[in-house]
This record gives sequence, structure tokens and C-alpha cells, in this order.
Amino acid sequence: MQSKKPPVCDYEGSDYQRTFWDEGERTYEDRVEAIALGRLLPKSGRLLLDIGAGAGRNAPRYGGFERVVLLDYARSQLRLAQERLGRGEGRYIFVAGDAYCLPFAPAQFDAITMIRTLHHMAEPRLVLTQVRQVLRDGAIFILEYPNKRNLKAILRYILRRQGWNPFTEEPIEFARLNFDFHPRAVRLWLEECGFAVERSLTVSHFRLGWLKRAVPSSVLVALDALLQWSGDWGQFSPSVFVRARALGTMPPALDLPCSEKLLFRCPQCGHFPLEEQATTLLCKACSRAYPIHDGIYDFRESFP
Repeated sequence: MQSKKPPVCDYEGSDYQRTFWDEGERTYEDRVEAIALGRLLPKSGRLLLDIGAGAGRNAPRYGGFERVVLLDYARSQLRLAQERLGRGEGRYIFVAGDAYCLPFAPAQFDAITMIRTLHHMAEPRLVLTQVRQVLRDGAIFILEYPNKRNLKAILRYILRRQGWNPFTEEPIEFARLNFDFHPRAVRLWLEECGFAVERSLTVSHFRLGWLKRAVPSSVLVALDALLQWSGDWGQFSPSVFVRARALGTMPPALDLPCSEKLLFRCPQCGHFPLEEQATTLLCKACSRAYPIHDGIYDFRESFP
């Protein structure tokens, strides 16, 4: 099942949570993203997957869900999430793995979020296909993506301060494994992968350093909250949140629609479910074993 995959942006060992969020003057961005997430996310559910969860910044916002799976490629970020959230007596499940090959059996999740993660994906359609496979039919996918066609980029293009065109649909890689996407392209990818877009919210309209220093954060947040509703008519903000519904039929992992256990799938051969042992997850089809380190299911390594 596993073949050559696109490159991965690895935050292993990064102090991103501290430098960008905790000490990076991002209160405005964090609050407006929380508003958008609250407007789009279902109020309750059984099982939610957060792809690119990092240190668990958004996990407390999933209070209506019985269990939350935090997936990130960086083990160090998941350890930070454990420190922030605790083990949660089973409510939080920590998984180190690759979004290009999700290690979960099909049709399990009632909701999936992917916030500030797609911008690191060189092959976004591949990731979106994986998301659809593990979502239940009719389930909700909340996607955030950086908008190539934002007002700042348009103005810079008009003034000839940048070479790339914000109106064309191809992604722009402004730094290695950092992409901006055009709203039409993202909508098309979602539709191709089996989703129907139900709502779009424009977010972070005032993401300018001088403006955040000059105007109280509470004022900017209130204005942004009003402008978010314009997202269904046009998207010109730096960030866009999308609520999409999974269409079609995806065969369930097992004939147990409310299985209490999270069912894992082998990234190497695709077999599921894996057998959970004391310190490993075992694939009986290819004999691969995936370690469980300090409460983290680790699919970045395996051994025969």
C-alpha cells in the first residue's frame, strides 16, 4: 500500500507552540480561529480526528466529542500535547503518523479538523482523499487553508511588488513546503475527493503587525467575527475556513457502527484492524509491528 510519498514538513524538536502562539503575539489570530471553528464544528459527536494537531492548541475546543485523536508527524509536538492536556483517561489519543497515509481503518470519524496544516502539503488532493476514506458518510470536515487570493497579495501584485499572480489557480510555494492556495482550486479538490462545501468563513482579515499593535485585540476580534460571514460570497482574507460534508458511501471498517475502539490500519499493506499488544500494534497480514511509546501510537517506524 505504501509507495513513495511527497515530502513531509517535520516539526520534530520545534518550539513552534511557544515562539509562534504562546509568545508570538498571536492572540488575535487564535481567538478569531476559535470563533470560526465554533461556528462550523458539530456540537457533539463520538470520535473526532485533528490532523496536524501539533501541541494540542485546539483540542480543548472539541469539548462536545467523546474522544479526540490528535495526529501529528512530530513526536515531540505530541509529547507537548500530552503535557498540556494530560492523558485524559482515554479521551485523548495521540498518534504519530503521516497525513498522506492515515493509519486508521475506513469510515470511523464523525468529524475531522485540519487547521494550519494543508499549507505544508505538496499534494493536497492526496491528503483530502485520505480524509474522505476515514470519515463516516455524511460526516463533517473542517478545513483551514491559506488564501492565495488575499487583499494584500492582490495589492502587491497590482503595484508590481510580487511576481506571482494571485488570481491563477495553481498553488504558490513561497517557502519550502509552505503553500498558499486559490479558493476555487480548494473547492474543486474537495468536490473531486467526495465532499460538498456547505459554508466558507473568511478569517484573520486584520493580520497586520502594525494594526494589531495600534488597535485593541478585542476590537479586531469583534470586527473579524462580523466579516467572517462574508466567506460564502467571496474569499479575500489571508485564511479561509471551510465546512464540507462527506458524500457517497464508504464501506465501514467493521459491521459495528458504534465500535468503542479506535481501529488502526497498517500503512504498509492496508490491513485492518491491527492487534493492540502491550507495547506494539501488530499487523497480522504483513507481520509489521508499530511501537507504542509513552502513550503515543507511533506509525513513523515499524519493525518485522
